[in-house]
Amino acid sequence: MGGGYDLRIEPWIPVRLRTGESERLGLREVFKRAHEIDDLEVPVPPAAAGLLRVLAPIAARIAADGEDRLDDPDLAEDIDDWFSLRDRVLKAGRFDPRAVDAYFDREDLTGRFDLFHPVRPFLQDPRLRTECVDAKGAPNTSGVNKLVMGRPTGVNGAVLFGHFTDTAPVPVPAAEAAWHLIAQLYYGPSGQCTPRRITSERTGSGDAAPLRKSISYFPWGPDLFTTLVLAVPSPQADVDWQTQDACPWETDLNAPLGPLPPLTWPGRMLTGRFRHAALLVPSKDGRTVIDAYLTWSTHEPPQNVRDPYLILDRRKDGDFQPREADGARALWRDLDSLLLKDTRQDALRPPALEHLPGAMLSRLRVRAYGFDQDGQQKDSVWFQATSPQVLQWQEENDADMAHHVKRCHAAAEKAGERLDFAARIAWKHATDSNADPSPRAKIKLDARKPGPWASAALTRYWPAAEAAFWRLTDSGPTTDRVSKPFVDAALAALDEAIGQASRADIRVARARNRARGLLLALLQPTTAA
Repeated sequence: MGGGYDLRIEPWIPVRLRTGESERLGLREVFKRAHEIDDLEVPVPPAAAGLLRVLAPIAARIAADGEDRLDDPDLAEDIDDWFSLRDRVLKAGRFDPRAVDAYFDREDLTGRFDLFHPVRPFLQDPRLRTECVDAKGAPNTSGVNKLVMGRPTGVNGAVLFGHFTDTAPVPVPAAEAAWHLIAQLYYGPSGQCTPRRITSERTGSGDAAPLRKSISYFPWGPDLFTTLVLAVPSPQADVDWQTQDACPWETDLNAPLGPLPPLTWPGRMLTGRFRHAALLVPSKDGRTVIDAYLTWSTHEPPQNVRDPYLILDRRKDGDFQPREADGARALWRDLDSLLLKDTRQDALRPPALEHLPGAMLSRLRVRAYGFDQDGQQKDSVWFQATSPQVLQWQEENDADMAHHVKRCHAAAEKAGERLDFAARIAWKHATDSNADPSPRAKIKLDARKPGPWASAALTRYWPAAEAAFWRLTDSGPTTDRVSKPFVDAALAALDEAIGQASRADIRVARARNRARGLLLALLQPTTAA
């Protein structure tokens, strides 16, 4: 068994201080120095999104004013009292170092933050040593490459960073292994996994992690202290209020074949919905991870609770589902869903962006962490983005600006959709000799043969549309039409995609003119934004 790796003191969390220097800190110092920290610098966005969900309930345990703590369910019975306490905590400007020490020195948490503890390793299940075995009882590990997101395993998986093989796995520094452990628990795949034998049956299939293919939005303050306090979900969740709240490191291990413990606020709703079980295998000196077990943790139906950091979009059947991450979609295209009230649109704003302190709105940004994945095994790209100080434009605070943002976004989306259609039409006209060249002729498009112009045009359009969007919002709300800058950007993108050399061809010239006409139609009074 390797040596210990105490996450309370080991420097595993990369941060950037407000003075500009980068450091790595343990959990204790992150909370003691949160007011000195400008940003997290975890280079794996899904790990950062999960880490914030781990830090938020700890912040709730620590943040207090006198005897009142942010995680007190009795205080939470009156939401106004809870918001008042949050305001007093924010006014203090930092976490009390004595409260930080009191939490991390709790006797019942001894060893619980050790990444390699032999009995209760942090966020892991030591039972996997004896339950993930082959028919002869020998250990059946998943491999360290399975742990690290971005490394390929077996014949499946794209190489995102570096080149690694299962026959020659590269050990992972313990700090990085902690990041990927968190990322797996929140974003891990569904389907086949390392089998786990608890009864006579050896089952090797599990469900997707709770945040798979999602994008998270956090209110981002001028320092990490503010960010963590605002990340504590308000006590308005639909959870079990009769059961004492506990995070996984604060309670006993769940029985894999038993019922799930009830969801409670704030710890279990943020850290208690995992569908995977993991166990890291350290090197002899405990500084690296050389192997890992990854398998299922339960086959009980997932528990439903509103995640406080997700946008919910209305489906065609009227139900809501989390907005899916899209690596090609910039953060500004989600701003109207973050600014407008839920009652005004088919998207529900993240609860974490509700009821923010009015006096702080002009200093708050939005941080987004997304992981573009399918629902099973395929991982495409992860990303993070931070908005300017836009939360001052929330509808409750500045309704005119919130609706101006929505109009600008709607105009940009409409121009983008029309550009995609027009470029496909143009390609069809230019390459299909049977296509009717008359302007009013109906064209049947083949979705399998879109041609190269649509993709090339959209690649050029969206950065230009973003620049136009920010120019329109910088000028403030207006009743003027906002479509023209986006149509102009679409026309320029279309011309660039078709290229100069091809325009000498009469078919290409006609196709281009028809496509431009489709875009210019957006400026007609009946369709103008």
